[in-house]
Amino acid sequence: MFRIKNVNKILQRSNSTLVFFEHKNNQLNPSSLNAFSAATKLGNPITGLLTGNVSKELVEKVSSLQNLKKLLVANDKKLENNLPENLASLILQSTKEESATHLVGAATAVVKNTLPRVAALLDVSQVSDVIEVISNDTFKRPIYAGNAIATVKSSEAVKVLTVRSTAFPPATFGDSKAEVKEIQLKEQSLNGKSEFVKEDLQKSDRPSLTAARTIVSGGRGMKNGENFKMLYELADCFESGTVGASRAAADAGWVSNDLQVGQTGKIVAPELYVAVGVSGAIQHLAGMKDSKTIVSINKDPEAPIFLVSDYGLVDDLFKAVPEITKALKN
Repeated sequence: MFRIKNVNKILQRSNSTLVFFEHKNNQLNPSSLNAFSAATKLGNPITGLLTGNVSKELVEKVSSLQNLKKLLVANDKKLENNLPENLASLILQSTKEESATHLVGAATAVVKNTLPRVAALLDVSQVSDVIEVISNDTFKRPIYAGNAIATVKSSEAVKVLTVRSTAFPPATFGDSKAEVKEIQLKEQSLNGKSEFVKEDLQKSDRPSLTAARTIVSGGRGMKNGENFKMLYELADCFESGTVGASRAAADAGWVSNDLQVGQTGKIVAPELYVAVGVSGAIQHLAGMKDSKTIVSINKDPEAPIFLVSDYGLVDDLFKAVPEITKALKN
């Protein structure tokens, strides 16, 4: 019995975790801090990975994360735009060089486009959308649009995990500094099959859906895109407020697809979520039901959205929203 315990301790000690930190223009993606928080639950020594055009300020900031042992920095122009082929090659290279047993990233568009490639190259099965870490080989994740929670035990040599950021608090910074190591992407790992051409972005003074403290979402009940103006006016009444939409509204072309909240859109958990004219389809609920406070406005008292709402108003939204906006402005 004594020998078995010692063997288990040695095996535990050999485990290590590699966390990918996503950034854009040297602004750390907040979801990466949630992913790092999830990684600490594994109980392994943690190594971080920063790629692309990385500033000294960003390195200083990330290296001060509590519980971070080492930070790998790949300052390489070929990694600036997160092309999944190049990024997957570097992550695979780092996983092998660091002998990582766990690979963790937030479930963002970049990570969801990259880590499955790494998992395929490692010949392992990925565990996606982790919402709870039970042990270093057992995790919980939602299935059936969040209507059921599956407990998954992985026996893979390297456990590749994407983390639902809304399920974990952001990690905190401290006074200590992790060891920083410069690394290079090996040329032979590049396949040259894709290249970055350009990026067209819609600029907005409002915060992004994943960073906003208040989200006012419109659904099919808005009837057309012109009526979304009233939602923008309502969102502007709140500090750090922005506008979202259901898939029905996005598919109808009333708003851009980047505003879609739901299983196939953004997963959000703001302090306040206001659903206006949203019926509450399962796919939409999967993307916002973790919000701290949910307020719904719908003329249908049987709308499913009311089942997850803290406060519900059964009324004509075209009458109620302007009145609420006027009251908040006053």
